[in-house]
Amino acid sequence: MASEYLCKVCRGHLNVKTSIILAAQKVNSSKRGLVYLNPEIGNYTITTHPTFQITEGEEYIYTCPICAAQLNSRKYYHLVRIIMIDEDKKEYNIYFSDIAGEKCTYKIRGSRLEMAQGPDAQRYDRYFEVPEEDRKYL
Repeated sequence: MASEYLCKVCRGHLNVKTSIILAAQKVNSSKRGLVYLNPEIGNYTITTHPTFQITEGEEYIYTCPICAAQLNSRKYYHLVRIIMIDEDKKEYNIYFSDIAGEKCTYKIRGSRLEMAQGPDAQRYDRYFEVPEEDRKYL
């Protein structure tokens, strides 16, 4: 069984077949559409409708396509949070950047950082307070 991805508010299932589906809107713009994300952590492939293109470097507001709750974190600036439940039924918070083109993903269980992935991940390390000597274990 593959991992399940849920809305942090309504806990509705966000993944269908091989994609996580979110609604997105460019900040300070009326442009919005659906975004299909690859569920594999570290794979930053996205798919959108041709009329809704994600612009690299721009910030987006992500919402649940089921309940319309905003998924952008209020605690961690520029990060989006969804829930992942793995094959062993363990629950994690998954954070990723709301800036298009930034490649970073964090997998957190409780208050413990399990994984920091992507070339831009160090940009947000301050949120998760990972001492340099402990980074080798991630």
